Amino acid sequence: MATIPTGPPASPSTTGGRKTAPAVRGRIARRILGDAKDPLSPGVFHQLSLVAFLAWVGLGADGLSSSCYGPEEAFLHLGSERFLALFLVGATALTVFIISASYSQIIELFPTGGGGYLVATKLLGPLPGVVSGCALVFDYVLTIAISIASGADAIFSFLPPGLQAIKLETAIAAVGMLILLNLRGVKESVVVLVPIFIGFLLTHALVILVALAGHAHTLPAVVATAAHDTRMEIGNVGFLAVAIAFMRAYSLGGGTYTGIEAVSNGLQILREPRVQTGKRTMLYMASSLAFTAGGILLCYLLLDIRPQEGRTLNATLIDQVAGRWRLGGLQLGQGFLLFALVSEGALLFVAAQAGFLDGPRVLANMAIDSWVPHRFYQLSDRLVTKNGIMLMGGAALAVLLYTEGEVSLLVVLYSINVFLTFTLSQLGMCVHWWQERTVDPRWRRHLLVNGIGLALTSSILVATTVLKFGAGGWVTVVVTALFVGLCLYIRRHYGKVEQALKRLDEELVEFPVLEIESGTPARDVTKPTAAILVTGYNGLGLHSVLAIPSLFGKHFQNFVFISVGVIDSNKFKGTAELDNLKQSTEEMLQKYVKFVRQHGRYAEYWYALGTDAVDEIEKLCMRINKTFRRTVFFAGKLVFSEENLLTRQLHNQAANTIQRRLQFKGVQMVVLPVRAL
Repeated sequence: MATIPTGPPASPSTTGGRKTAPAVRGRIARRILGDAKDPLSPGVFHQLSLVAFLAWVGLGADGLSSSCYGPEEAFLHLGSERFLALFLVGATALTVFIISASYSQIIELFPTGGGGYLVATKLLGPLPGVVSGCALVFDYVLTIAISIASGADAIFSFLPPGLQAIKLETAIAAVGMLILLNLRGVKESVVVLVPIFIGFLLTHALVILVALAGHAHTLPAVVATAAHDTRMEIGNVGFLAVAIAFMRAYSLGGGTYTGIEAVSNGLQILREPRVQTGKRTMLYMASSLAFTAGGILLCYLLLDIRPQEGRTLNATLIDQVAGRWRLGGLQLGQGFLLFALVSEGALLFVAAQAGFLDGPRVLANMAIDSWVPHRFYQLSDRLVTKNGIMLMGGAALAVLLYTEGEVSLLVVLYSINVFLTFTLSQLGMCVHWWQERTVDPRWRRHLLVNGIGLALTSSILVATTVLKFGAGGWVTVVVTALFVGLCLYIRRHYGKVEQALKRLDEELVEFPVLEIESGTPARDVTKPTAAILVTGYNGLGLHSVLAIPSLFGKHFQNFVFISVGVIDSNKFKGTAELDNLKQSTEEMLQKYVKFVRQHGRYAEYWYALGTDAVDEIEKLCMRINKTFRRTVFFAGKLVFSEENLLTRQLHNQAANTIQRRLQFKGVQMVVLPVRAL
């Protein structure tokens, strides 16, 4: 008999008419984060998913915002060879479109998302996959840090110098605000940021168009001068030296291309049909980034923009183009400058959103494969990966404090991992198209796109690592290597536990029926009842079932099996997945009921679907306790010979948490230890 309780659960919020601390905390959390969302609502996927435009804002802002610091870094590293900026404009725009085209192919091949981690895992193997995943996670931490730091630089470019002292504190406060926004939900956090995105796009497009129109007559002379100076420089120092100077600036401006992979990582949050929505979003992103980044570089050259103390090159450019605009006696230029810089700074804050959207999703995919603690694929009642959001935000704060918000250092830390992931993804796709050459008639075209992408991204990776290793790039290499080592340890631990549980399954799942009595007793709610919490039909659950008669003899006449189908990031992909979860949960519980009834005891099961297993189980237990008058609850718990902080993080403490909650309400629960390692 399948039983899903209906009606309001017993309220945990009051004790003796007085509100408890958890109830107060819960009410405060609801005020800040909003009410819980129902994952079983028929329209929930439509409500939470993003159309191409909103995806462009939420995921594309990272790519577009890189035009605020990537072109500047490239231009500054040209040094006295500024004439090479013209070639840099073409190379930048071309690179954006090539990388975008290669990631559009990744979207087609992996329509459920996963990005660089999934591509490397599926096409190159688990080890390249975990390296790509670790690089991506650290990359998204740096996405948050560099976007916030650059945004603070832009805003403080027009503020009095005396306020520079609070710039880092402002950046830290901005990270805290984004953490709260993302804990509220994906769509809510994106919709709030749309006006900022539009404001940036309009102001910077206007500056670029006005600058180009006003200096169009000088463009032929600039082109001729650049060609002449390039020939002269090659004649003086040789082609190789000029090429190295160009590649140095090109690679160190690699921050321009960061964020392009965000769409392929975040396909799960896009509106159906996801592949078409993702490819449309990629087109929006590539077009806007190529125009903005390339246009800004060209404007630097045409207007001969030079560095100024306390100002970004973009601030100088906007001031030179629009600072003297007047309408009659009204001074518009400074107001426009203020608005443009505020929108630039605000967009950089928006760009940090990509780190909060995609970073937790990469962690969730890695958690499913047991590289990181499994809690990272769990959803909150707002249907977001809360643990991932908190980790990304906390790590970004640590990076900001370590670098003191210095953008030039953050760019170096940022670019290495971005292009490590890019390179592994392009290599994996090249391997795939070569393997598919006998079945896909268009394999040459696909291979060409990813092959060019591989050549570009690998060259930038090598150049950036070599040139900037001693200037701070070593930090990224060391942190990523340590992260990979930690993931390998976690995977090894989970593997040992899995083997131990497998041995338990082999011993107990095929456990023979020891005693068969004629017929099954009818349901009698007055008899002693053992209510057992189970998560699957396995050795752990059967160990709990068999331990009860060995401890209590024939005292318990009723057995009730309780389980929650947990809706996590792996299951929350569509109504079909939720239907499968419901069916698999029922089928598992039916096996327990059959097992106990074959032993001559009455059995039934109760279950629910939800995002928080502990909360749902607590509700079920309180209802069962009202139905069966003499109930004792049981749950199995893995125990280790040497438990430490890490093992406690790798395994949830659900059994102990539920026991504590039930005993506080006067309900008896026994935790049965099961030795794992």
